[in-house]
Amino acid sequence: MTTRKTYAEHRDELMRRYPQGATPGGVAIDDIIQLRLQNTFPTHLDIARAMAPVMRADMAAYDADPSKFTQSLGCWSGFHAQQMIKSVKRLRGTTKGAYVYLSGWMVAGLRNRFGHLPDQSMHEKTSVVDLIEEIYVSLRQADEVAVNDLFKALKKARQEGDAVAQQAAIRAIDGFETHVVPIIADIDAGFGNEHATYLLAKEMIKAGACCLQIENQVSDAKQCGHQDGKVTVPREDFIEKLRACRLAFEELGVDEGVIVARTDSLGAGLTQKVPVSQADGDHAADYIKWLKTEPITTDAPLRDGELAIYKDGDFVRPVRMPNGLFAFQEGSGRARVVEDCIASLTDGGADLLWIETDTPNVDEIASMVAEIRKVVPNAKLTYNNSPSFNWTLNLRNQVRAQWVAEGKIHQDSYPEGASLMSAEFDGTDLGREADERLARFQVDIAARAGVFHNLITLPTFHLTAKSMDELSRGYFGDDRMKAYVNSVQREEIRRGVSAVKHQHEVGSDLGDTFKEMVAGERALKAGGHANTMNQFAAE
Repeated sequence: MTTRKTYAEHRDELMRRYPQGATPGGVAIDDIIQLRLQNTFPTHLDIARAMAPVMRADMAAYDADPSKFTQSLGCWSGFHAQQMIKSVKRLRGTTKGAYVYLSGWMVAGLRNRFGHLPDQSMHEKTSVVDLIEEIYVSLRQADEVAVNDLFKALKKARQEGDAVAQQAAIRAIDGFETHVVPIIADIDAGFGNEHATYLLAKEMIKAGACCLQIENQVSDAKQCGHQDGKVTVPREDFIEKLRACRLAFEELGVDEGVIVARTDSLGAGLTQKVPVSQADGDHAADYIKWLKTEPITTDAPLRDGELAIYKDGDFVRPVRMPNGLFAFQEGSGRARVVEDCIASLTDGGADLLWIETDTPNVDEIASMVAEIRKVVPNAKLTYNNSPSFNWTLNLRNQVRAQWVAEGKIHQDSYPEGASLMSAEFDGTDLGREADERLARFQVDIAARAGVFHNLITLPTFHLTAKSMDELSRGYFGDDRMKAYVNSVQREEIRRGVSAVKHQHEVGSDLGDTFKEMVAGERALKAGGHANTMNQFAAE
């Protein structure tokens, strides 16, 4: 990552050019310095080039210590991403280890000109690119607002002649940490062939993405990983798309760009085509061996239009669906996932894996990763802590099953199945144990299952729905303004959420500062004594 010049370095450079302390047009050099430092990245491609080494350093840190895993939340607007990163910064004092996840599901469902649509690659190709761009505009604006506040503190200290405060303000300016963090961007299945994948990958990288996540489903039959009807492509096809993404990174000078290879094979029972094997044990042969087949006999002969393949010394009929797709053997998903992952790492050049699972089960993921690591010892995962899982029910059932097996409880101590979701179990030993496992789930899966990055794909979708329901029920009910104040504003103030001063959050003070830069005392500013934002305490 390029080292930024310090305040003093900028000032020395500008004083050599303008010894009088201002340009011939009267622009003060401190104003030039502020604008330079507010503009944390020249272009969004520079963001991709800067963020890729951040991810690489985090991956190396995780290899040395699995407790140093990273996290992200899926965001469907720039404002969601901005507020998430601001919250992380308030909590930790740094953004390190926090990324933004950009979900194709949320783009399809919420950012789609065609309407609210399911996760089937029916959104416009450019809508993901547009959202990457928007997120980085919002994160850079957070930088601008924050740096402007730091320069206001410096100006105030100068006006008051407080040398100690001046030095403190300059240290704060030089130590400022950007709100810009890596984005893991979902390119779905590439929206077409390998060339289409390459072209779209380039646009996403130019918009700022240092990490692309691509899945091994068929582009034109793409399904959400948590739905039925998934169709995978042969491994050679997927490897070609991984290489297309790598070429896009290399062409644009993002040498350390990160690729996440996602396999949906665990839940996919179909494939698009039968690949051609050139030698025993090649990718095609290892893919074909999992096809579901039927014997060709005199009672069930090969009919016109049917296919046969030679397998284990006999010609057999691969089971073909009415739509022409081929079926895999039942129960082969786990083995196919392991092989898919190894091929993606060794021949596709992927950096991280994504295994989409049916339930949040640490043991299940860990067992698959152990198989992969026999071939690729440093294999690492990105894991979807998905809202598609009923976390409460899954974890409670897991605890119940374990305790029954260990003899800790009788099988009748707690009911089995959906009834465990009831609130009556919240305060029980089982409910508390499940909640404790929820709290440490990411720590456990990072330590035991090679999960470098924990994400939640759709949290802001569900959060927005829940928050709007909460506010609407009160506001349109009997509480009216009390509902807004209690559930929103009072909590913003008490938590120190900067967005409570909404004018400041969207750059009103930035505008005032710029007007002062060019107009001095003539500037017509919005932040005077009549600004109602003055009713709120300082951040």
